[in-house]
Amino acid sequence: MPARVGITRIPVVVHVVWNTQAQNISDAQIQSQIDVLNRDFRKTNPDVAQVPQVWQSLVADARIEVFLATTDPNGNPTTGITRTQTQTTSFSQEGNPVKSAATGGADPWPADRYLNIWVCQLSGGLLGYAQFPGGPAQTDGVVIRHSGFGTTGTAAAPFDRGRTATHEIGHWVNLFHIWGDDGTGCNGTDEVADTPNQADENYGCPTFPSISCNNGPNGDMFMNYMDYTDDACMYMFTAGQVARIQAALDGPRSIGTSWTDPIQVPGWFGSEDQGGGVAITDINGNGRPDLIVFHIDNPPGANHGYYRIGWNLDTNGNVSGSWTDPIQVPGWFGSEDQGGGIAVADINGNGRPDLVVFHIDNPRGDNHGYYRVGWNLDTNGNVTGGWSNAVQVPGWFGWENQGGGVAIADVNANGRSDLIVFHIDNPSGENHGYYRVGFDLF
Repeated sequence: MPARVGITRIPVVVHVVWNTQAQNISDAQIQSQIDVLNRDFRKTNPDVAQVPQVWQSLVADARIEVFLATTDPNGNPTTGITRTQTQTTSFSQEGNPVKSAATGGADPWPADRYLNIWVCQLSGGLLGYAQFPGGPAQTDGVVIRHSGFGTTGTAAAPFDRGRTATHEIGHWVNLFHIWGDDGTGCNGTDEVADTPNQADENYGCPTFPSISCNNGPNGDMFMNYMDYTDDACMYMFTAGQVARIQAALDGPRSIGTSWTDPIQVPGWFGSEDQGGGVAITDINGNGRPDLIVFHIDNPPGANHGYYRIGWNLDTNGNVSGSWTDPIQVPGWFGSEDQGGGIAVADINGNGRPDLVVFHIDNPRGDNHGYYRVGWNLDTNGNVTGGWSNAVQVPGWFGWENQGGGVAIADVNANGRSDLIVFHIDNPSGENHGYYRVGFDLF
């Protein structure tokens, strides 16, 4: 399986298991923890600037973002939060009782689809614990004491900056404690090359440098999330730790979706663009997909439609070839268009892709949808078979539409291409989305 690129977005379900009303933490406290995780795992936490200069070059973006799940395991809408009242006054780690309704806790959601976080009262002063990759699905996830979760509500100093969850999710993605858990022996390892050897965990807020295991002059990396310092004094992952995290996401933690960072299309032009779209196909027949981007420009009122092709998308989603110059769709018409799109398919069955461009015109506020077909894209991306006249989609309705799109598929499985057009209507400011299917193109 190829390595992930970009950002992995992981859906989270927070199971609040409470005995007293104070333990039934607020949605705001939960959201504050989500916000912390997204800063810490993306290296956007402001306190990362406090990393000593000698280690600044090692600080790395873990490329993970989390979000409260919006769909539950049955496909229903959800807030990503469950709440369970329990008769249990505190939960121990042994036996994982908080992870089962049968023992006073809450059952997990499927571990291959969600990161389960249980928030409860833990016994014995325990702040949290996690399951490493490879354990039983029915106990997978992390558990956090409610007073060490988030930055508001019941969160209490010195564990009121959300770093307990950062630390435990670090374990969940296969990071070990930075000191190697060898009980001051100086022989343990966290299996990461760029974290210094250190004797044991650190507590509180040590002063840099803090020397152990002959690791001078720089000493322990006590500000690493995988130490035990106070929340205010931990603020970094290293590049080596991130490599280990990504290896877990490529393997036993194959969860969530991976997104690239935004990639800018070079050489863009125009002002007040009125719509756009994207399509993908192998135009030049070299076995790699090519990217077709489309936009509607709005120079002083009169609109024009253009497309460009970025050749040879690589497996990381980058255009590895060149871009064509913008190609203008001839015979465009309309003013203040309200949306548009582009689709590609071999409509006439001659073995060459054809382009369908779509736009929503806005004459005097009353919208109409139109499409045109550009026949036979050659291997350079040019329409060689001419363009059809603009075809009006019948029965259009709406005023001040807010966007639109188009797609092609054989919906009724009769061997002919069908056209799906979509628009967002704006009646009295309240939007609604509609689609229509036009069967059997040409």
